[in-house]
Amino acid sequence: MRKLWCVVFLLISIQSFGQDVQYSQFYAAPMYMNPAFAGSAELTRVGLNYRNQWPGLDHTFNSYSAYIDHYMFDINSGIGLQFNGSQESMSSLSTMEVGLVYSYRLQLGFNNFLRFGGQVSYVSRDAYFGDVILGTQMDIARGIITDRYDGQLMVDSRRQFADFSFGMLYNNEHVWLGMSGHHLNEPNMSFLDDQISVLPMKLSAHGGVKIGLPDGGYNSYLSHSRQERALLFAFNFRHQQPFNQLEVGSQLLLEPITVGLWYRGLPVKYSLPNNEAIIASFGFTFDSGLDIGYSFDFNTSRLGLRNSGGAHEVSVRYSFLYGNAKDRNRKSTILPCFKF
Repeated sequence: MRKLWCVVFLLISIQSFGQDVQYSQFYAAPMYMNPAFAGSAELTRVGLNYRNQWPGLDHTFNSYSAYIDHYMFDINSGIGLQFNGSQESMSSLSTMEVGLVYSYRLQLGFNNFLRFGGQVSYVSRDAYFGDVILGTQMDIARGIITDRYDGQLMVDSRRQFADFSFGMLYNNEHVWLGMSGHHLNEPNMSFLDDQISVLPMKLSAHGGVKIGLPDGGYNSYLSHSRQERALLFAFNFRHQQPFNQLEVGSQLLLEPITVGLWYRGLPVKYSLPNNEAIIASFGFTFDSGLDIGYSFDFNTSRLGLRNSGGAHEVSVRYSFLYGNAKDRNRKSTILPCFKF
């Protein structure tokens, strides 16, 4: 049975060859979701994300992201640098991306803001095809694998290209809405020089609302700050030809603890494979600016939790104020978003 699911994994990998990594804790990878998030915390922020997908199979998919962003109050701008990577064990396919991000914030009125962001990236994709069986090697009539090889595909292959993204983000004290477009230039990913295999453009719409609850106990009697209590709802819809995907859920913040429950999938009949899952998240947020989150995907699709092993995801983020201490008074404009 495990061998059968390895074949299924290969087919899914082929279908998703031109698809982006998706993080269950999408807000914990803010600039990955939308470049307009650069500087949105109006602090300096450093973060790490790691996802281990389908560990129950013999061949797994690992992805990771690291980023740093900073907000400059004097020019109403955010800047950021992010590193994204993924590795698929079956064909040793790995992707590495380094991106520069910039955003600009407009104030539309009292506590109403609109941000525009853009990103330019360098991307490198590497693969080892020595253990991969090509279609030209399959003799369907005799049911065997031959040694025939067309010679077009090198055993070790690399593809490098530039990539461009753009996004917009609106927020006030309680609501945030955004949209983004990634791979606007639809770069060619083919490992064969005489062929074209474009990376499809990814379009995303996302947003949420924050409902304040009565404050908890004192964090500090000197500053009279109290533990925050809030209920948050959010969604993230993505389209990347030919796939659609929706995440919707809620998170309860009882500082310093957060718990969340999510659904990923499409609640309507859809002809293409759909990575459906129920996602549970848990995390801690500290006064020092450190946030740590963990989530687990319970697969509800035909792949199944027993076969796939679900997916583990960890996020770590540290936020701090770099610069003039008087700017601490401006934290009221921080987006009313999720911790994880």
